[in-house]
Amino acid sequence: MLYRTSFSSCVTAVLLFLLLPLSLSHAQTQTRELLTPDAPYIAQKSDPVTHSIDFSIVVTPPYHCKVLKVWVPVPQTDFAQEIQESQFSTFPNDVKPQINNEPIYGNRFAYFEFHHPQGAQIITHRFKAKVWNLNWQLNQESVEKVNLWPTAFAPYLDPQSLNDELQFRQVLQNITPDPNGAGSDLVGAMNWIDRNLTYDHINASLRADANHAFQQRRGHCSDYHGLCATMGRALGYPTRVTYGLALFPKNSPSHCKMEAFLPPLGWVSFDLSETQKFIQKIQTSEGLTEQQKAAFVAAARKRMLSGFRENSWLLLTKGTDYELVPKASQPVRVIRTAYAEADGEVLPDPDPANLKKREFSWMTSHRYTADKPFKKPFTDYSTLTVD
Repeated sequence: MLYRTSFSSCVTAVLLFLLLPLSLSHAQTQTRELLTPDAPYIAQKSDPVTHSIDFSIVVTPPYHCKVLKVWVPVPQTDFAQEIQESQFSTFPNDVKPQINNEPIYGNRFAYFEFHHPQGAQIITHRFKAKVWNLNWQLNQESVEKVNLWPTAFAPYLDPQSLNDELQFRQVLQNITPDPNGAGSDLVGAMNWIDRNLTYDHINASLRADANHAFQQRRGHCSDYHGLCATMGRALGYPTRVTYGLALFPKNSPSHCKMEAFLPPLGWVSFDLSETQKFIQKIQTSEGLTEQQKAAFVAAARKRMLSGFRENSWLLLTKGTDYELVPKASQPVRVIRTAYAEADGEVLPDPDPANLKKREFSWMTSHRYTADKPFKKPFTDYSTLTVD
């Protein structure tokens, strides 16, 4: 009997010895398959909302403009959103768009070319978008360190150069004295941004400019996430700024987030600026007790650090610094809602949320109709899970 038990144990040990390399090889193969910037999102989907979207861009070219060129982002279907019934129209000139993908990030644009436009030109995009809440439930301790990223990640690992590189490196050294590339470093960068940046629509770059955010210590979502993306890249994480539409009435319809590629989950979305604003609202609320405030603040921070994206935000573009197709007069840093040139000169982005702005070369007009009521997760306390 003892002999049989020992023999069985030996057989089991031999089988485990033989199968272990196979299981490790399978796990390594899965990891390698995940390590591509084109990997789909891996998150928990919930509470889909279908939005009917009527989005117009009114472009006012200069007097006697010969050629007006406009590129408009075209949202794409992916794990988090489904796009249906997409139709473009123009007024008063009837111009049919060219639909192209730029080669670095795969962003899709509708390109319009108006010859000798007389007065303002209106481009309208009507479509439906079914959008989900995404919850990654990220555990920072489970993030896997990658010593050598595949070459396809190169555009996501090159940090924006900073004017004060020495001070930037000192900040990184202070917040991550022993960088290990396993999640906690990125949290340190997010905490530094939360402590040191003030939300400001008037003093903002509109370009996800890490220099602006680092020097001014102010800005809006673009600057918060541009600086966080640069910090993440400097720490060895692939990152990208993602621009999209807030699907409810507001002066400035565009809003961006920051995504970091964190194996085994892949791309994870973070919203630093809206979380900071929400926490400030909680802390100054007169209708909450101090205990309630502390609980809601902790829940808001936990949701942000766990990775979250709401069903009232639609992704338009990913990444920074790329060439449009057909080529514009220069590469673009980011596209918020449109990009326009008149006779080769860039028409500046509007910032309708800036109280001091009075003149715009173009402006958006938008209407959204949802198939059911939805909660706004950065203003509604009930969207937070309080322990």
